[in-house]
Amino acid sequence: MGPIKRRDLIRALRELGFEGPYAGGRHEFMVKGALRLAIPNLHQGEIGRALLARMLKQADIDRQVWEDL
Repeated sequence: MGPIKRRDLIRALRELGFEGPYAGGRHEFMVKGALRLAIPNLHQGEIGRALLARMLKQADIDRQVWEDL
């Protein structure tokens, strides 16, 4: 599990059943059932390993499931 581009993150979350991204307050978000997951804003570079790990934990996505995508 390493850094990932924002568009690749969104693609992978869609494969896992998330919808969006939708416009939010400060960040766009994606939803799956009652779960709402904030998506980092566009910026130069990739989404780092630590932020990705926190997002996967919030989304209750097992690391092995993520790596199998």
